[in-house]
Amino acid sequence: MDITNQYDPLRAEVTNAPEQANAETAAQVMGVKAIGEQQINELMQVLTKYRAGKNSVDSRIIAAENWWKLRNDVEEDKAGHAKPGFRSKSGWLHNVITNKHADAMDAYPEPNILPREQGDKLEAAMLSKIIPVVLEKNQFETTYSKVMWSKLKTGTGVYKVIWDKNKMNGLGDISVEKCNILNLFWEPGIEDIQQSKYFFEVDFQDEDDVREMFPLELPEGKQIPHDFITSKFRYDDHVDTTSKVPVISAYYHKNGALHYILFVPGTVLYATENDPERMLTGWYDHGKYPYVFDALFPIEGSPCGYGYVDLCKAPQTEIDLLKTAYVENAMVGAKPRYFKKANCGVNMEQFTNLNESIVNVEGSLSDDNLAPITHDNLDGNYIEMLQLSINELRETSGNTETATGTTSSGVTAASAIAALQEASGKGSRDNTKGSYRAYSEVNYLAIELIRQFYDAPRQFRILGDGGQEMFFSYSNEGLQPQPQTFSGYDIGSRIPEFDIRVVPQKRTAYTKMSNNELALQFYGLGFFNPQQTDQALACLTMMDFDSIDDVRKTIKQNGTLFERFNSLLQVAAMLAAKCGDARSLAQIQLLAQQSNIQMPTAQVTGMPAEEPANSREHAQVSNAHAQTREAAMPDGGTAT
Repeated sequence: MDITNQYDPLRAEVTNAPEQANAETAAQVMGVKAIGEQQINELMQVLTKYRAGKNSVDSRIIAAENWWKLRNDVEEDKAGHAKPGFRSKSGWLHNVITNKHADAMDAYPEPNILPREQGDKLEAAMLSKIIPVVLEKNQFETTYSKVMWSKLKTGTGVYKVIWDKNKMNGLGDISVEKCNILNLFWEPGIEDIQQSKYFFEVDFQDEDDVREMFPLELPEGKQIPHDFITSKFRYDDHVDTTSKVPVISAYYHKNGALHYILFVPGTVLYATENDPERMLTGWYDHGKYPYVFDALFPIEGSPCGYGYVDLCKAPQTEIDLLKTAYVENAMVGAKPRYFKKANCGVNMEQFTNLNESIVNVEGSLSDDNLAPITHDNLDGNYIEMLQLSINELRETSGNTETATGTTSSGVTAASAIAALQEASGKGSRDNTKGSYRAYSEVNYLAIELIRQFYDAPRQFRILGDGGQEMFFSYSNEGLQPQPQTFSGYDIGSRIPEFDIRVVPQKRTAYTKMSNNELALQFYGLGFFNPQQTDQALACLTMMDFDSIDDVRKTIKQNGTLFERFNSLLQVAAMLAAKCGDARSLAQIQLLAQQSNIQMPTAQVTGMPAEEPANSREHAQVSNAHAQTREAAMPDGGTAT
C-alpha cells in the first residue's frame, strides 16, 4: 500500500489546515487519538520503502568500513580478485584517512555569534560564551572527532541535536550526538533532509527496558514484532540481537509544525498529535528535523557523499595485488624448487631436511634425476608500476609527501617547508570549510533549543577576555519575541536572530608562524607607534588577514590614548607655569621630550624669561651701568 499518493493524515495540505485542525481537535476532545495503529502501519510501509531506496548507500558505507579495518581482501574478493594463499593488506589508504583526520582536528571549530541588529549585541556576546560551554558539557570534541572519522571513511557524518529532559537532574539540556547513518532513513532522491516528507531513526533496544519505560502502552502479553532489520557493520565482536526490538522515531511536518512519533511496530509509544500540549505547536519550535548531515564529496540526489575509501580503493587494490605478487615471487626465489624424476634413487626425506649433512642415493646420480626449477627475477618495470600506483593514491587523495612533512632535496628552511605544507593542504581546508557549515547548523539548532527551553536561569562559568573566570546566570529572556513600535503604533514583534561565524579554535604550526612573523613586521614598521596611527590605519585598509579588526582596534586605542596624554601634558604645563612651579614644569617638559612630544615653551609667572646667550652684556659693561645708576640716585640708592 503506497500512502504517498493518498490522503496523508500526518501531513495535511496547507489549504485545508484550519478545517482539519478543528476536526482533529474535536476528535481529541471525544477521546479519539489522531495517531493510532492504522497510522503506525502506514508509517511502517513508508519506512520499508525508504529502506529499500537506501540499500546502495548502506552497501557502500559497510564496504568503506571494511576497507578501514584493513579487511581489503573481503572487498577485493567481491571484485573478482579472490585467490588462495598470502594476501597483502597495505595501509596506504588507512594512512590517508588518519592524516586527513589530523588536519580536521587541527582546525577544531568554535563559534562567534554575531547579531543582526544593534540591540542584540549583548545577547550575541553572551551566546558566544555559552554555546561552547554547552557543547563542552556534551564532550563535543569527542563527537566532532567521531563524525570526522565517519565523514572521511564513508563520505558522510551525521549530528543529532535534541533536547534531553533527563539532563541536569530533570531540568533538561541540549544533547549533541553522532548518529549511525545505517539507522537513518529519508525520502529517496532528495539532497536536503529538510525536504524529506518523513524522517526516521531506528534504535534497537532491549525489549525488557522498553516495556519498563512504557508499561501502559506495552502491557504484559502484548507481542512486539522483531522482523524489521537494518543494515549492520561487520563487528569484531558477536552482537546478539535476538532480545532487541526496533524503537522507531518518526518526524514529519504538518501545518507548519514539526511533529514526532515514537513507536514500535504496531504500537504507538508517544505522539505529539496525541499530546494536548503539543498537538498544535509540535515537537520543536524551530520546525526542523534535528539532524545535520556533513558530506565530504557531495553527489546529486542524495544527502550523503562519498569518502576517501570510494576515491582511493582502486589504486589501493592495485597496490595490494602487486605487493602480493612481489612477495610470492620473492618467496619462490628464496626457496628453490626442483623437478624430480620417478625412481630417481634420491632419499627425498634427507634431501628436504636441511639438518642432514649426507643424502643417500641409490644408483648413479645425474642431472636427469633432479633439476632445479628456474626462477626469473621481476623486471624493474613491475617495481615502477607499484610506485606509480602509490603516487596515484597520494595525488588523488592530496596526501602527498609534502603534506605529511617530507620535502624534496634542496628545501631546508623551516618557513619554506611550512609554506609548502600549507599549499598542499588546500583539499583539507576545503573539507574543513564543509565541516564548518555543518557546525554552524548545529549551533543554530542549539540556539533555537535555548530559545525554547531555557526558561529557568542557569549558571555558567566562562573565561573572560583576559582569561579570568566569570560566573553569571542566563535564561532565554533576551531571545523571546520583542515588541516593536513605529510612531506610537504597534507593528508586531521581532525575534532576535544571529549569524554564526566559525573560526578554528586551534591554529596550525604554519598559521602560528605566519601570524607571529606578521606581528613582528608590524612592530618593526612602527604600526603600534601612536604617532603613526593615521598611516597605520590607512595601510590596514588595503590588507586582509585574520584578526585584522582586533589590530585596527588596538591601533585606534593607542592613537586615542596618545592624543589624550598629549593634551594632559599641555594642560599640566600651562597650570605649572601659571602657578610658578618651575620644578614641575621642568619635569613635564622632560616627560614630553622622552615621549617625543613637541610642546611650546611655557614661562613661570613672575619670573623673567631667560635671555639668549648672544644678547647678554659683558660683565664690565654691566658693572659700569650699575655704578652709574648708584651715583645718580640719592644716598647711593639707599632707601630712606
